[in-house]
Amino acid sequence: MKEQTLSLYNYHKWANQRLFDHLHKCPEELYTQEIKSVFSSIAEVIEHVYLVDQIWFSVIKQLPYEETMKCVVRVQEAVKGKSLVDLDTMYRSLSEEFYAYLADQEDLDTIIVCEHPSYGRLDTPLSQLVQHVVNHGTYHRGNITAMLRQMGHKGVPTDYIFYLYEMNED
Repeated sequence: MKEQTLSLYNYHKWANQRLFDHLHKCPEELYTQEIKSVFSSIAEVIEHVYLVDQIWFSVIKQLPYEETMKCVVRVQEAVKGKSLVDLDTMYRSLSEEFYAYLADQEDLDTIIVCEHPSYGRLDTPLSQLVQHVVNHGTYHRGNITAMLRQMGHKGVPTDYIFYLYEMNED
């Protein structure tokens, strides 16, 4: 199960990097261009995914809820107004740290206790939280693809099967 979870997280890293690489090739103004969509700009979506990955990394490390909320405030301030290049760098750093933490764990099915004031308590395997992080990223990469198309530009394929094919080539 550990290899499967690490591979799934590697897919998340790969797909996000493919998206960043694609966005770097697009006209710079697309990143912050206002659009009627789920989010008002691609920048907003990327900031959101980065923030949520940070939140779940805190939860996976089993930091107290209050500490996670302090992290939210710090990250919201840190991403505000950042360029695509800056967020790409920040995301690479976070994803490397996240992956290293996962790789260092003996058992990725260890139970993580999530306590939330509105949702209550959830006891779930760490691997399931990783699956949630990956699924969340996939959903929002789809948002960005739709936004790009709405602005007259192509998206980039980030389906899991393309990741598997690319990994098979190596």
